[in-house]
Amino acid sequence: MKEPHYYITTTAAWIILLLLVSRWERRNLRAGAMLSAEEILCSTQQVIAGLEALRGENCSLLENLQEAMESRPVTESGSVEQEKSGIIRQSLERIELGLSEAQVMMALSAHLGSLEAEKQKLRAQVRRLCQENQWLRDELANAQQRLQDREQELVTLEEQNRHLQFMSSIRKYDQEEPQLDDKDMSSNKESLDDLFPAEDEEQSQMSQPHHSSAAAAAQQGGYEIPARLRTLHNLVIQYASQGRYEVAVPLCKQALEDLEKSSGHTHPDVATMLNILALVYRDQNKYKEAANLLNDALAIREKTLGMDHPAVAATLNNLAVLYGKRGKYKEAEPLCKRALEIREKVLGTDHPDVAKQLNNLALLCQNQGKYQEVEQYYERALHIYQSKLGPDDANVAKTKNNLVRRIMLS
Repeated sequence: MKEPHYYITTTAAWIILLLLVSRWERRNLRAGAMLSAEEILCSTQQVIAGLEALRGENCSLLENLQEAMESRPVTESGSVEQEKSGIIRQSLERIELGLSEAQVMMALSAHLGSLEAEKQKLRAQVRRLCQENQWLRDELANAQQRLQDREQELVTLEEQNRHLQFMSSIRKYDQEEPQLDDKDMSSNKESLDDLFPAEDEEQSQMSQPHHSSAAAAAQQGGYEIPARLRTLHNLVIQYASQGRYEVAVPLCKQALEDLEKSSGHTHPDVATMLNILALVYRDQNKYKEAANLLNDALAIREKTLGMDHPAVAATLNNLAVLYGKRGKYKEAEPLCKRALEIREKVLGTDHPDVAKQLNNLALLCQNQGKYQEVEQYYERALHIYQSKLGPDDANVAKTKNNLVRRIMLS
């Protein structure tokens, strides 16, 4: 019976300790001392440790009592051991209840901690949105100021135009048609900076919505910029035209990342965003990066839209521009021919955009010395322009000029 007395003494000591801790905490609360979350958590953990120790001791004590009762004859089993067993079982039930409550408190503390972390995260997002909002306000103010400046410049130019018209009405003279410059006549290679000057369908449709040929070609071929990318595209073009690539490039990359997360890498909108970013890189003379993006966009569009879609022709066109600017005429020519085949199939053989593609193909062939093909492409483009746009169209004059220069050089 010494061992049971030892356990009872230890159990009593733990109970006294827990009572003292509870009494100390109540005294602090009555005194107005607010416990922090960490202190409450630490106290709860101590209580759990103590209760678990008490549960272990009571279980050991109960086992000892049961063994003692079983070792004795039935007639010798006293009511004292049974009473102790009942008391220990009641203590175990209370301990289990205390442990359950303590576990609930721990779970509640963890939940409150996660709520606090989420609240901090939301506060950080609010601060970031406020900063972005301020940045957009500044950009809007700058844009409005630039608009006012351009309106003032427009008023000045209109006034100057009226003055020149007046001067022209009182002066009558004949002006001969200017002759071709000898330097231009002797050049057998044209600059590729004008190759596909308005062929970036993404740019022509958005930045020049009144341009009928590009917009009509895109719509007839079933291809146009997605609505959710139009505002972003205009913003990127504006920054790029101002030389603010440090803003345009991250804006494109962030939009591309968001599109890939929401729609997947093989979505046609991702290809459009890749094409826009490639054009920005091309303006920065980062031809290698631009070529990688355009090849990726071409693969996506061929897979999702089909091999003969106008968007595929647009990407082939931009890739040909890139190779042409790098002097890779042989690589650019088949791309340009394939874009021509797609446009002829979708738009018809006598569409103005087909003529534009012929003009560009002629320029590529000229830089390779294929002069017979150059004349054939120019003559066909001239016939399309004259029949579809009329003899007074600017494209007719430009194509005639290119053809005349080619004939004179030969």
